[in-house]
Amino acid sequence: MNPLRQLLSRLLPATIWRTRFGALLAATFATIIAFDVLWCIGTTFRAMSDAALYINALLATLIILGAYVATRRLWVMGLTLLILDGILVANLMYCRTYFTAIPLESYLLAGNLADFTASVTDSMRWGDLALPIITIASLLWARRLKAPAFDRHFYLYWLALTLLAGVGAWTAATLRGGFTRHYAKLHESCYYTTCTTPIYTVAGTLAYEALNGAPRTLDAEGDAHIAHWLADKERLRPHTALPDSLGASNVDNIVLILCESLESWVIGRDIEGTRLTPVLDSLIADTTRTLYFPNVLTQVGPGRSIDAQLLINAGMLPMQSGVYSMSRPDNIYYTINQALTEKNGARSYLLTGDKPIVWNQEPIARSFGIDTLLTKDSWTIDERVGNPPKLSDGSLMRQTVEKMRSGQVWPIGEKAFVQIVTYSGHNPFRLPEPLQTVQFSDRYPERVRDYMMMAHYTDSALGTLLRYLSTRPDYDRTLIVITGDHEGLAMERPLLRRNPAARQVVSPGQFTPLIVLNSPVAGTRQQVIGQADIYPTLLNLAGLDAYRWHGVGTSALSPHHPAYARSTMTASIVGDTIGADPALLRNIVDSHTVSDIIISANALPRAANR
Repeated sequence: MNPLRQLLSRLLPATIWRTRFGALLAATFATIIAFDVLWCIGTTFRAMSDAALYINALLATLIILGAYVATRRLWVMGLTLLILDGILVANLMYCRTYFTAIPLESYLLAGNLADFTASVTDSMRWGDLALPIITIASLLWARRLKAPAFDRHFYLYWLALTLLAGVGAWTAATLRGGFTRHYAKLHESCYYTTCTTPIYTVAGTLAYEALNGAPRTLDAEGDAHIAHWLADKERLRPHTALPDSLGASNVDNIVLILCESLESWVIGRDIEGTRLTPVLDSLIADTTRTLYFPNVLTQVGPGRSIDAQLLINAGMLPMQSGVYSMSRPDNIYYTINQALTEKNGARSYLLTGDKPIVWNQEPIARSFGIDTLLTKDSWTIDERVGNPPKLSDGSLMRQTVEKMRSGQVWPIGEKAFVQIVTYSGHNPFRLPEPLQTVQFSDRYPERVRDYMMMAHYTDSALGTLLRYLSTRPDYDRTLIVITGDHEGLAMERPLLRRNPAARQVVSPGQFTPLIVLNSPVAGTRQQVIGQADIYPTLLNLAGLDAYRWHGVGTSALSPHHPAYARSTMTASIVGDTIGADPALLRNIVDSHTVSDIIISANALPRAANR
């Protein structure tokens, strides 16, 4: 007999499957593999071809089975499996919205899910029922089987299997450079929501975050890495200021509007005789005062909306593990609003309909140097969207105008940075019927129809604010920036594009728009840029090039911009890379690692002052 088969027959004899232990072992392993399959359905099945996935799944199975071995009670194992099902399904639902497993810090903020009930329920799939079905079937099967004799030999048998699986898992990781190194490499080399969590299980993902989430000191190696990267960045893509003749120094104020889940493909689109975004279309048509980038690649990570603030306000890429707002809220960050304050004493405001605890917005606003934060309790919830209901974009814009007219926010004569974060575009994009101002035929999938109605509604709400801003005496000295915080269609995009009508309108790429009004440089520019490039671009446009921190991106107006960007989610390069300088490409790829080191070690002051 083959030695390997002989070993397996000794460790897992045929008789084991006629015992409760064997039934529960098979069921637990099947549950973990079913989770992996469901996880990969939304992306690719690359992880399923990795032997480490099955070794780690077996190790996790045996560890979980310890609940039965230790207690000798079937009901204890049943409860353990049901808890496991709940954790796995929750992670599947989270992944479908945020492209990753639930971050370690977020387990302590589970109550925040109440603010995203509609998004959570919308991410459920019928296939998720496979996990509890496996559990229930296995318990019924196990009840009919005999329990093994619980003597010391049985404990030794379970322990030997667990140790053997542990050695296998350790060997597989060691051959690839070690657990943390291989995990980090998966982040860099493939679609990480497909690879890391299935290969190393949810527990492995949490272990990696725990190992890398503790505050770290900037060691000599990390400091040298940052120094070399910054020197290469300045050599390969130096930050250049706009000529004074373009009037960038005339900018006194910045209004930054982050539109929830706004994608570029809706702009300029006529669907069945309806303009989806007539307000934004009219702005872009002014080629003398409006700058428009339709191809801004989404670079957010698991933090989604709060990551967008890191990218756009602070010019940094998301952490490679976890969410910065949870693990590093008290860091020192250099932001566009602080740059404007240093230039002209501008006061900064952040307006959002969310609670201050959502994504840790309150401490992040403080670290970003925001002077005034208006959150949920600052508004009258008179028009609602979502489940549970939140302030609609229409009401947010109307009340914002009222607060500006009354002087509560940005009184006339004050120089200011005003950031407004919308909500109505949040997944699943369903507007209450009274707010549905347009309708589309069922030749488009329901999700696409809902998204287009949402975009039309948000566009109309923006018109309310923009009409008011145009009446202010300081309008001409105000840079008005409109962009999406991230793409919206997430993992559904490939499926939606199978529909012939949807394929004609929905873009295959994850692009958000960047629209700048009263820009000293105008026109439409089609090159691909990243969200990290928005920060240095705004420094250019607002005459803030002397600020100490220019971000990890490149101004989209610079002749040195590469016309491509790297996706945080897919680790792929998007854009025109024909003839690309390999050194420049490496510098852009490495910007993700450098940004992670800076945030993890709170090293921005040192990096910015080099």
